[in-house]
Amino acid sequence: MVERLTRLDASFLYLEEPDTPMHVGGVLVLERPPGGVEALAALVEARLPLVPRYRQRVVEVPGGLADPVWVDDADFDIDYHVRRSALPRPGTEGQLLDLVSRLTSRPLDRRRPLWEAYLVEGLSDDRVAVVTKTHPALVDGLSALDIGQVLLDVARDAPTPAAEQWRPQRAPNGGELVWEALEEYVRRPSAVVDTVRGAVTDVRSTAARLSGVAGGLLRTARKTIMPAPPSPLNATVGRQRRVAVARAELDDLKKVRKAHGGTVNDVLLTVVTGALREWLLSRGEPVTAGTTVRALVPVSMKDEDAAAGNRVSSYLVDLPVGEPNPRVRLTRLSYAMRGVALHGQSVGADSLIALAGFAPPTLHALGARAARGLSRRLFNVVVTNVPGPQVPLYAAGSRMLEVFPVVPLARGQGLSIGMTSYDGRVYFGFNADRDGVGDVEVLADLVEQEVAGLVETAG
Repeated sequence: MVERLTRLDASFLYLEEPDTPMHVGGVLVLERPPGGVEALAALVEARLPLVPRYRQRVVEVPGGLADPVWVDDADFDIDYHVRRSALPRPGTEGQLLDLVSRLTSRPLDRRRPLWEAYLVEGLSDDRVAVVTKTHPALVDGLSALDIGQVLLDVARDAPTPAAEQWRPQRAPNGGELVWEALEEYVRRPSAVVDTVRGAVTDVRSTAARLSGVAGGLLRTARKTIMPAPPSPLNATVGRQRRVAVARAELDDLKKVRKAHGGTVNDVLLTVVTGALREWLLSRGEPVTAGTTVRALVPVSMKDEDAAAGNRVSSYLVDLPVGEPNPRVRLTRLSYAMRGVALHGQSVGADSLIALAGFAPPTLHALGARAARGLSRRLFNVVVTNVPGPQVPLYAAGSRMLEVFPVVPLARGQGLSIGMTSYDGRVYFGFNADRDGVGDVEVLADLVEQEVAGLVETAG
């Protein structure tokens, strides 16, 4: 019996286009391990049994009769997925981010397991970096492990497990995949009705369903909020990216929260709002008292009924970039976040993928494109915040010093902002379209300035 991708995992594949690769990235900066990057490469290989999916690839079912399946990659090559790189002297952060930008721009190879890790030498101060790329289809939501997390331990001297002998299982051929899809239809007769109507004989019915789902989402959106305001953050996205980073002390953010109220997440959104305000002004964009930027803010919510993983609700929050007073911005955002939480003004993960979930796989691309067009109307920027451990972590005997998330761009979205906390600091990762938001490093600098300004207001 083959293991089929879930509808959610498959939708991530259908959402992907050449200009908008969906992989999630990470940049881990570590002390140089005693054994060099070779020790890190050996650790990745030894830890692969913890994540069997990392040796599997996606195979399409002939004719699109069912969602794709996972099969062992008989030609799995660890050296393809774990690559070595080096920066020229002097190994600055700017040189590292240029490399990360190029790596982020390249889609993953669908013919292989959907992950890559780059071990980067040559950083100043005797440091190394691990740049990871993991496709969301490979993992299970916010609770998933990516290859960077698999590397890390809470103890510096954690032993490296002995490498295990791995034997791939035989992959089914096309005929077997078709037969299993037909067996599933026998067990679920409604599935074959949908497939026949949607993929073979009734295109009009499929179009009507597409219109119905999109209309339902729009009606839901109109009940809660108005469409997103026009913004330079929404534009045609090219294939090249620019990545920038920023940092903040967690104690500083807590100091602001204690002085002015709200949560640490509210303070972070206030920082991002202030930085976006100054960035818009620096570009000569009109900013009035009522100017806002619509943010899609995914929030993880534990689902006790779920067998694994987390439910995710994505709040749509208007960031008051027109407000010049940072304390007032924080008050308004704290109120707004309490409001969306209390009154359910959110778009659930299931609704966001609904357009890619009702049709047979041959029509998923149509639904995904419609979903992306809809999302462009609903928000201007994605802002994620994933809390991390507040203790040092180690890989191959070296301490991880910093970690930056790199969140993918959707169609029509020129900027995404990821935040994660680790060992007393918060790390910001900015992923931007190179043409539309080519000055993203200015925004990163403004974030650090906004933190400093808020700390001053807290005394």
